[in-house]
Amino acid sequence: MNRLVPHVVLALALGLPGAVGAQQTRIVDEAALLEAPPSEWLTYGRDYAETRYSPLDQIDAENVAQLEMAWTWDIENSSGRIQATPLVSGGVMYLTGQGNVVFAVNARTGELKWKWDPALAERDGPRGGPSRGVALYGGMVYAALADGRLVALDAETGQPVWSQQTTPYGVYEYNITGAPRVFGGKVIIGNGGAEYHGVRGFVTAYDAVSGEEVWRFYAVPGDPSEPFESPALEMAAETWAGEWWTYGGGGTAWDSFSYDPEANLIYIGTGNGAPWSHEWRSDGTGDNLFLNCIVAVDADSGELVWYYQTVPGDNWDFTTTMSMILAEIEVDGQERSVLMTAPKNGFFYTLDRLTGELLRADAIAYVNWASGIDMETGRPIEIPEARYDTIGAWISPGGSSWGAHNWHPMSWHPNTGLAYIPGQETSTFLRLDPDYVPVLGRSSTGTVRGRTDVPEPELGPPGFLLALDPSTMEERWRIQYDTPRNGGTLTTGENLLFSCKRDGWIFAYDATTGEKLWEARVGDNPVSPITYSLDGRQYVSVASGPAEERGVPARVWTFALGN
Repeated sequence: MNRLVPHVVLALALGLPGAVGAQQTRIVDEAALLEAPPSEWLTYGRDYAETRYSPLDQIDAENVAQLEMAWTWDIENSSGRIQATPLVSGGVMYLTGQGNVVFAVNARTGELKWKWDPALAERDGPRGGPSRGVALYGGMVYAALADGRLVALDAETGQPVWSQQTTPYGVYEYNITGAPRVFGGKVIIGNGGAEYHGVRGFVTAYDAVSGEEVWRFYAVPGDPSEPFESPALEMAAETWAGEWWTYGGGGTAWDSFSYDPEANLIYIGTGNGAPWSHEWRSDGTGDNLFLNCIVAVDADSGELVWYYQTVPGDNWDFTTTMSMILAEIEVDGQERSVLMTAPKNGFFYTLDRLTGELLRADAIAYVNWASGIDMETGRPIEIPEARYDTIGAWISPGGSSWGAHNWHPMSWHPNTGLAYIPGQETSTFLRLDPDYVPVLGRSSTGTVRGRTDVPEPELGPPGFLLALDPSTMEERWRIQYDTPRNGGTLTTGENLLFSCKRDGWIFAYDATTGEKLWEARVGDNPVSPITYSLDGRQYVSVASGPAEERGVPARVWTFALGN
């Protein structure tokens, strides 16, 4: 593995504009992030708990049908995927487009304020990819780029203040697609690339002001002939076999984080193994910590506090990097501080977020790799045939086909006590590749995928929107869609749920009953709606990709009640 090369550039040293003395549009400090003011959307999930719940209530069940277009803005040069959740602060909307270009837009009118282009195409070798957005703190906008850089921009001017190369410099198997977070004055960022040979996942915390590294948590132990970076990794190495470090191991934390400031814990969702095949990666033995885990670390030091592994010895690309929502709910008559998540593997989990104790777990989609979760051990009850060999097997959900729930964010409503999950029914045929040879720079799974004469499982409609009570695992309602991979969800104060459909629709539902109350046509693959308020007017906004057959470009669509 290549050694990480620190690469910090201070804009002050380079004399770039915006380094000092610039007028900030809005100083987003720790107090603001803790408060999560309803009028703004300051972080990816709106609050540290990543609930995507806003108490704004001007738009309600009685008037939501009167929503109309307030403004739109075409996302420049974005012909491909758009995955960004916009942030709103001080009347300005911040988001990313194709090529990781960062935009600041007037949140009242859609007028462009500034843009910053990282010129990824001019750098030698980095793979492209979508970006799920930015973070805000202290008058700066933080953008994580596909080539592994984390850049702090002046929020008023869009000019760089500092830049940090977070991944091994020049190793282009790593990339970043997830949005950074700022927790306790530290910028938290992971990376992706576990489908490529040599990738070892980690998460890094940087000082939000200076850009200096504060701590790093590795998800996979390295070469045991060298000192381990922490006691946790020494323990984790006992769960691996063979020469896993020569493959990299995987475990990339490419999307989801949440934060409990009272407990001073940051929660990290880790990814699949590299290669996917447990046989190739670890001689078919061992749990392979910390793959497919929810990991709680101390926010100040990055030291492990607890972990829960959803898929020991992952063999199926069942990443656990999906939304992790923090809430207070009643379980078995007792108030518990919980973490809720629905990873790729088809199960929904409710954990005690202070201890990692498993409280509830049940399937939310068709699952054929396990019959359930053993509540005594917390381990899945695997079906032996799912450990495919050279003959292969159909696996549901299909990890390589987005699983039962992917990165599209779920949400929580504290008044209904329900979690709202956008999911899909999927299957993938996997078999062990007996001739696997890892090649740097190429997809490196150790498997062969594709249909055979083995019948594929019969599945229901490909997409769904599920309202689930995590206290009891009772399904309150389910809406079935004719498309998979639908957009994320948003809940609001007046019992509303907003969600998106892949083929270009945004909907408002009654959060209790699932009754559809409003719909509007937008671009294809709309991402994740947000809501904010300016001058006493509530807005609902969503970014989408282009709908080429309708002549619609990639665009931000913003709705409000008519005057």
